Amino acid sequence: MENVIILGTGIAGCTAAIYAARANLAPLVISGEQDGGQLTLTKEVENFPGFPDGVDGTKLVQDSKAQAEKFGAKFKVDIATSLEEIEGGFEVALMGGEKLKSKTVIVATGASARWLGIPSEEKFKGRGVTTCATCDGAFFKDKEVIVVGGGDSAMEEALFLTKFCTKITVVHRRDELRASKVMQDKAKNHEKINFIWDSVVDEVYGEKVVEGAKLKNVKTNDIVDFKCDGIFVAIGHIPNTKFLEGKMDLDDHGYLKADKFMHTNLKGVFAAGDVQDTRFRQAISAAGSGCMAAMEAEKYLSEIE
Repeated sequence: MENVIILGTGIAGCTAAIYAARANLAPLVISGEQDGGQLTLTKEVENFPGFPDGVDGTKLVQDSKAQAEKFGAKFKVDIATSLEEIEGGFEVALMGGEKLKSKTVIVATGASARWLGIPSEEKFKGRGVTTCATCDGAFFKDKEVIVVGGGDSAMEEALFLTKFCTKITVVHRRDELRASKVMQDKAKNHEKINFIWDSVVDEVYGEKVVEGAKLKNVKTNDIVDFKCDGIFVAIGHIPNTKFLEGKMDLDDHGYLKADKFMHTNLKGVFAAGDVQDTRFRQAISAAGSGCMAAMEAEKYLSEIE
């Protein structure tokens, strides 16, 4: 039986692995659907402490993984499909058919951003199409961009981008926003923010980077050509918790519920990163929660033993 199984190899899972390994717990880390997590989609991370010139998201995760391995963490490429309580701990079933037993589990499976789902989007991910204004906004200084969405997250993205961009156009498929009135008022009253209603992004185009988008009116089917330098998709996130449904406490949006010490409703199971974070969703906050989860797991193990 393992001491600790960590589900997810994003920055939260890797940080948890570093701390658990340094505590001589020899954690086993399962990669999950997206090895390395969302951070691998970010070409340059400029807001992670210790990197004044920025760092490639993939490299940051890979180096964190190597650091964990240095202290004795083990990594396995597979996907968790269920988590069950058993005597003395937990059993994690993997898609590959294996069943693993562990005294504790740290769930760091993350949350996947909702994308537009159009073919041309794939070509420009990291080249002008992104889901994080906080991560990538500074790259669009003095540029014109689109924000897709109509909720609070979209308004937050648009307002944040006013620090850098000359013009932000919110494209929303409905004729009114879903955001709270406070956020609506802030966005609508900002001189840099404009709105295009009843429309969706039908195609993204450009040579090497985004140069514009084709916008389709959902009521008339008319297509207009809209020149822009970037597209920020803000239509929500999907927490990777489907395998936990009916087994653990999730909120109305599927996020894993955890207290301020990363404890879940199952004693011995801890949460870290975006799987439980509905507010910040930053690399540094994910890393911090990974540290906390590992330290709490170590404390729990010492108590039961």
